[in-house]
Amino acid sequence: MIKKIFLPIVAIMFIVACSSSSSDDSPSGISDDFDRGALLTNLADNIIVPAFQDLSSKLTTFKADKDAFIADANQSNLDQLRVSWLAAYKVWQHVEMFNIGKAESILYGFQMNIYPVSTADVEANVDSGDYDLTHANNNDAVGFPAVDYMLYGIADTDAEILTKYEDAKYKTYLSDLVNQMSSLTETVLTDWTSSYRDVFVAGTANTATSSLNKFVNDYIFYFEKNLRANKFGIPAGVFSDSNLLPEKVEAFYNQEVSKELALEALLAVQNTFNGKYYNSSTTGESLKSYLVALERSDLSAILTTRMDGARTKINLLDDNFHDQVNSDNSKMTEAYDALQLVVISLKVDMLQAFNVSVDYKDADGD
Repeated sequence: MIKKIFLPIVAIMFIVACSSSSSDDSPSGISDDFDRGALLTNLADNIIVPAFQDLSSKLTTFKADKDAFIADANQSNLDQLRVSWLAAYKVWQHVEMFNIGKAESILYGFQMNIYPVSTADVEANVDSGDYDLTHANNNDAVGFPAVDYMLYGIADTDAEILTKYEDAKYKTYLSDLVNQMSSLTETVLTDWTSSYRDVFVAGTANTATSSLNKFVNDYIFYFEKNLRANKFGIPAGVFSDSNLLPEKVEAFYNQEVSKELALEALLAVQNTFNGKYYNSSTTGESLKSYLVALERSDLSAILTTRMDGARTKINLLDDNFHDQVNSDNSKMTEAYDALQLVVISLKVDMLQAFNVSVDYKDADGD
């Protein structure tokens, strides 16, 4: 009788032990005892929060320059406003991937960088003076792309743009755009510094809703969709049966900074992969060091090589992606293909190494 009871107990203990082992090991069989908390702490304290703080600072300067332009819409103030717009837009490339916490809940990215801008919606808002910039219907009439249009596209020459701003309605809309961008950023930053940082750092488990699993998915989604597809694939016609869509490049109305913004975005994702502190040469625990701990230094090296390769291809492009698509689109598709190699390594190999499942569905057939 004792033997009959003992055998099922042993069997149950064996099953539990195997189950426990599988949850702690990577798919390769290497024990995963990496300190996820240290990685999350480095991400929060040395990369994410400092980047948002810098964006907040840049937008404060942008607001001040906007106020000066509203008070006196002259060429000098317009030039300075354009400088501060670009400075903030470049820092935006370092935070756009962090679509987690408050940023996710308030749809921050949708209100900061949906392009191409709907000029019809912008002009309708300006004309009516009655609009809710937070409404989803205005996502393509706000943020950096809308300001791009307001500073470069509302007329053909600077003299004509300045004449437009003799109409108080244009001044009001520009002011509301910039103020909203600053306010949204303060909301996200305050959430990080007041409460969400601790929640984020504490989410060390390997579950679908844990911090690192969500972060890794958001990071890959950003690279795949916002960087690879939006900045390169869509304008180059990759998803439209080779029908070129040069009007869909980022910063279309400025005409000179599409490449600069794309390179900044690639730098941001590579720095994050390496655990590099924001605006510092210091590094901490990272996705890269996690791979090394799992004895996947080979994959870490492949990712570094492929990101560097993508940068080489992007550097061959014209500063103006609109002109590049129209003059020699093959170079745009080559840059896209180089970025796609990175996506494969991130989305297949790295996720498998971390034992993390994809939490989003493809929509572009890649």
